[in-house]
Amino acid sequence: MQFNRSEDGTLTPLPKPSIDTGMGLERIAAVTQGKFTNYDSDLFAGIIAAIADAAGVKYGEDAAVNTALRVIADHSRATTFLVADGVLPSNEGRGYVLRRIMRRAIRFGRSLGLKKPFLTGITEAVIAEMGEPYPHLHGARELLAKVVHNEEARFLETLDNGLAMLHQEMKRLREAGEKVVAGEFIFKLYDTFGFPVDIVKDIAIEKGMLADESGFNAAMEVQRNQSKKSWKATSLAEMGPGVRALLDTGLRTRFVGYETRHHRGVINGLLSGGGDSLAQAGTGEQISVVCPETPFYAESGGQSGDRGMIIGPQGKARVENTVVAGDGLVLHRAEVVEGSLALGETVELKVAEGKRQRTANNHTATHLLQAALREVLGEHVKQSGSLVNPDRLRFDFTHFSPLSREELGRVEKIVNEAIRANAPVSTAVLDREEAIKGGATALFGEKYEAKVRVVSVGEISKELCGGTHVGATGEIGMFKILSETGIAAGVRRIEAVTGPGAMERFQQVEAQLGMLAAKLKTSPEELPGKIEKMLARQKELEREVSRLTADLSVNDLDSMLGNAQEIGGVKVVVSQIAMDSPKTMREVGDRVRDGLGSGIAVLGGVFEGKVSLLAMVTKDLSSRFHAGQIVKEVAAMVGGSGGGRPDMAQAGGTMADKLPEALAAVPSIITAQGAKASS
Repeated sequence: MQFNRSEDGTLTPLPKPSIDTGMGLERIAAVTQGKFTNYDSDLFAGIIAAIADAAGVKYGEDAAVNTALRVIADHSRATTFLVADGVLPSNEGRGYVLRRIMRRAIRFGRSLGLKKPFLTGITEAVIAEMGEPYPHLHGARELLAKVVHNEEARFLETLDNGLAMLHQEMKRLREAGEKVVAGEFIFKLYDTFGFPVDIVKDIAIEKGMLADESGFNAAMEVQRNQSKKSWKATSLAEMGPGVRALLDTGLRTRFVGYETRHHRGVINGLLSGGGDSLAQAGTGEQISVVCPETPFYAESGGQSGDRGMIIGPQGKARVENTVVAGDGLVLHRAEVVEGSLALGETVELKVAEGKRQRTANNHTATHLLQAALREVLGEHVKQSGSLVNPDRLRFDFTHFSPLSREELGRVEKIVNEAIRANAPVSTAVLDREEAIKGGATALFGEKYEAKVRVVSVGEISKELCGGTHVGATGEIGMFKILSETGIAAGVRRIEAVTGPGAMERFQQVEAQLGMLAAKLKTSPEELPGKIEKMLARQKELEREVSRLTADLSVNDLDSMLGNAQEIGGVKVVVSQIAMDSPKTMREVGDRVRDGLGSGIAVLGGVFEGKVSLLAMVTKDLSSRFHAGQIVKEVAAMVGGSGGGRPDMAQAGGTMADKLPEALAAVPSIITAQGAKASS
């Protein structure tokens, strides 16, 4: 470094020119502590010691072990800080980087013999080492533990499948005298199992082989091009020649629906249901109408398209949906319900008021919902998708586990409090960077124009959004969550209703409670206590049935033993028993074995339409007969499978009607097995 550059570009010589060594904290720590690598400094020592202890290895004695310990330490530290900063594993952006480094750490853990989830414990060690200078790590401890455990548990199965295939392929290549893992094979691992390319490269290097990265990239590019080509072909086909002709003229539609829901315009595009240009359309025809301006909101940003009416001098059309074709051309998908519409006519465009209002209720509610989720669950919550229409709202968001009943209750309470506050909803068009600096939430991965529309709900929420909204939150009325489910790894979905829909939901639930209370001859308020008593009584009855069934089976025990067959000098009991629960089979089996002394018993029964089988061989015969092999052959006859130890094995099946036939085959199975043992 030789100069200081001022704001106007002037270069002033430094009093002492110097060299930028690139020495960060770790390098300085290593040098001052007399270490030869960053990993030997005290910044990593505690973390590496925790990993070595978990794996039962020592640092510094083996090069491969050292590499694994260093990789896991580095990636665990990065994982801890990324999650604490609100990043969650995903398949895009920062989340994808996090997922890749976590999976690489997990793979190196496997090389150290760590077959069960271990990474959570290592991130705890990172917090212990780094928590004092970075106190926010302590606040993220619970989130970190859940995120890391969930991701690791999911990946372990993928890792096992991928490693098995990779090692088999490498063995084949070595036997053939080859040293390069083909790009197409690497792509197959990635495409089928989500197996990371980085791990293939690491393992290939360890085995003295190479990974064909260029071949992998070529296979990826072929798939991208095929997907893109297919998508483009489909899109163009769906547009039809009339739409493409309108787009070629540069025609676009301006949305005026923020200011009004009723507008006059000229039909400058009229298309058939198949997308062909029309001059006129009559009653019953499915058409698309294009105007230079429209109050109809076109489906985008998760909000469904508006519905309503188009009224011309000679007829009317009912708009069923509004969509965007190409870049900004709005199509009103409609059916002519009276008279006719013609190209060039001046028409009235009327949005269905009730449906637009209910859609606005639901859209503003999604903004309140996101704010509530961030308050209850944490700042890591990010929108992953949404759908709002007149009937309900759907909101997808990043989170690592199902919401508890208490968490859902808190979210509902916060949203409804915001609704009752009747907070004003305002909009402003700002520069994108200015809006984001001002605290507006943007949808990650979404492309925004230089100018963006910012929707603010009082002091509660501020988001970039082009949709339609209420004037104040009080218009929403009320908010009720219908369901909360997982739709992908780290992504949850909430479906909810507002206003009239929420009221209908409450009334439906109240009616159902009333009906149940009437059937149980009690009041809705006393239902919980009544149900508790019924469940307790049901358990008593189940225990009584189980006892009676066991007693009945014991009473039949003498009969079972008395009907024992002798096959090749071995006493064999084969019987179908009555079952009231899965454990009945084992209880009866133990008593039969005790009464048998020396011999073989094969029992079968049916519970809830499924076959249960048990085979037992006394210890003195286990060298000649194998219970697992016996029960496996019997199970195959009832459409099932199973196995177990030589002395005891269980199995199941789905073909209950075949059980008598299967049990009848037991003597021949035992005879064949005995003959095989003798030979």
